[in-house]
Amino acid sequence: MQEKEVIEIFAKIEAYKQGHFKLSSGLHSPSYLQCALVLSNPIIAAKLCSALAKKFSMEEPDVVIGPALGGIVFAYEMARAFKARAIFSERDENGKMTLRRGFSVSPGSKVLIAEDVLTTGGSVKEVIALLRQDGIEPVAVAALVDRSSTPLDFGGIKYKSLIKLDVPSFAEDKCPLCQEGIHIVKPGSRKE
Repeated sequence: MQEKEVIEIFAKIEAYKQGHFKLSSGLHSPSYLQCALVLSNPIIAAKLCSALAKKFSMEEPDVVIGPALGGIVFAYEMARAFKARAIFSERDENGKMTLRRGFSVSPGSKVLIAEDVLTTGGSVKEVIALLRQDGIEPVAVAALVDRSSTPLDFGGIKYKSLIKLDVPSFAEDKCPLCQEGIHIVKPGSRKE
């Protein structure tokens, strides 16, 4: 699947938005990719995840984990593509990434981390730390969209995305959209 085709899917579903957005990372951006809209269509989600899974054929994960909230559906569809088990991590009352709801990962499991959109990679790094505290080394990180402005480093873990977009993002104090007084929208899932 070509990047142009993926962008066309986002555009057709009106999931590629323009304006002034506060991302889950805290950064501001003139563009936002609403992956939840794309993943809400099971046929499209399966097509995208199947295409991305082909980039990880050597890893053969038996568990796919996604950080809540954005990674839940994406991890599930990636797990379906691999015929693996899907789980998700979430934040506890103190904001620390954890496994709950009876989820666990057995030593020796081949774990792929799945995140819908990456900007800074912060949530993925938290999941890596969570797994490593139990002696589990993830085999790879997969993202539907990489919108990072600098190269992402997951400590030597293989990383691939379905598409890479060069979309600017700014710290709040350096945001030209804020300076112009443009109304900001916070469409992501992370609480302040």
